[in-house]
Parts: sequence; C-alpha cells; structure tokens
Amino acid sequence: MAAVCNCRRRHTSSANEVSIAAASYDEHMDTTSFSASSSSSNADFHLARLAGAIAEPARARMLNCLMDGHARTATELATVAEVAASTASAHLARLKEERLVELLVQGKHRYFRLANDDVAAALESLMVVAGAPRAAEFKPNTPSRLRSARTCYDHMAGTAGVALHDRLHAQGWLSGLQSGSYELTPVGAIALESLGVEVDAVRRSRRRFACACLDWSERRPHLGGALGAAWLQLSLRRGWVRQELDGRELALTPKAQREMPELFA
Repeated sequence: MAAVCNCRRRHTSSANEVSIAAASYDEHMDTTSFSASSSSSNADFHLARLAGAIAEPARARMLNCLMDGHARTATELATVAEVAASTASAHLARLKEERLVELLVQGKHRYFRLANDDVAAALESLMVVAGAPRAAEFKPNTPSRLRSARTCYDHMAGTAGVALHDRLHAQGWLSGLQSGSYELTPVGAIALESLGVEVDAVRRSRRRFACACLDWSERRPHLGGALGAAWLQLSLRRGWVRQELDGRELALTPKAQREMPELFA
C-alpha cells in the first residue's frame, strides 16, 4: 500500500513538473511572439475593415461602376447603387475613409474615382472569384462634336486631349502620373523644345507648370496647367488642330496624324 502511495506521489509530482514546464514554455512563446502577433492583429483589423466596406451591396455596386477608370459624381453613383443621395454620401464617406476611393474637385463639381491601381487590382481579383460581370461601359452624354476635341479654358480637352495626356506619359515625356502634379522628364523637355515649346518660359508662368485636369466628358484626366496651354498654342501654330471661331470646338487635322502620329494617331 505504501508503495502504491509513493508511486502516486511520484506520478503527481511528475505531472506537476510537466504542467509547470508547459506553462513556462507557453509564457516564453507568448513573449517572443508578441510583436509579430500584434502587427498581425493590426493587419487583420484593417483587412476586416476593408472587407466590411466592400461587402455592403450598394458600396460594392459603386466600386464596380468605378472599375472602368472614369470618375463619377455622387449623384451618378447613387443612381448606380440604387440608394438616396444622402445614403450615397454616407457610403462614399466610408469608402473614402478606407482609402478605396478619392475625391476630385473640379471647379464646382465633385467627382469620385478609385484611389489607385492597387485598389483596382484587388477589386478585379475579387470580381473574378465572385464571377461578377464587368461594369457597363461609360457613356457620356456630351455632344459628339464637343466630346471629340475642345478647349478647356486654354488647353485641349475631350477624347483627343485625354489621348494626348496618356500618350505623353506612355512616351516617357511626363512623370508624376499617380500624384497628378506632372513634371517633364529630360527626354520630354528635349522633345518639346525641339517641337517649339519654350520650356523655360513656360516654367516662369505664374501658374502650375503641368497637372491633371479632369475631363468633364471623359471623366479621365487631360493635360492642364501652363504646359497644357503651351501645347495647345503649339498645336494651333503648327496646324495640328483647328479651332472654331465661335465656340470651344477643336478639330484634329490630317497634318497632325502625318507629323505626330505617336501623339495624335
């Protein structure tokens, strides 16, 4: 009987030692992994917030609509989401807070677009997983003669202006596409100087040198600022575009496509 009691005491003592060792191990693991788990929990929290922002059906419809790269007003997005204007404002505030969309102010107009390419890529992947159809193509209601090419104050706008903006970046002549505040690259400065733009004089102008100007018909940026104005004047002098005498309408000429196909084709 005494042997049995001694055996039980030894077993109990061993079990206690195992428990103490396990507790010590767990405490050590908790201490060493605290920093990793805390940073992971922050990432989990932000991911959950983003998922919650996207998961609401009206907000999901808004984001899906903006996937075509065109900016839209809150009223247009309210129509797409099938909600009241006040509800749309609350939804857009949430999407803006989560940095999924950004607000663009153009004069008295306010537009929303996706915040950046990373947001678009993430939404595209989710749409593939969900099997969702692509958003309907953007269809502006601007008269075709003005939509094609027109002046926007003193620079070129319309589909021709937006295409020119994109090609100047594609050619590597402009930098700063993500920020919206542009700068000529060394290659771009040489190219424009060779075409007849006095870059130094443009820089001395008391206005922004070059910037993105949201096109009201295309809802994508065209080239604004002093450089945009200088480019329009150059195009008029070289006969690449022709301006109507009694309005804003511009017309691209065959000469533009012959001499500058990389920008006007």
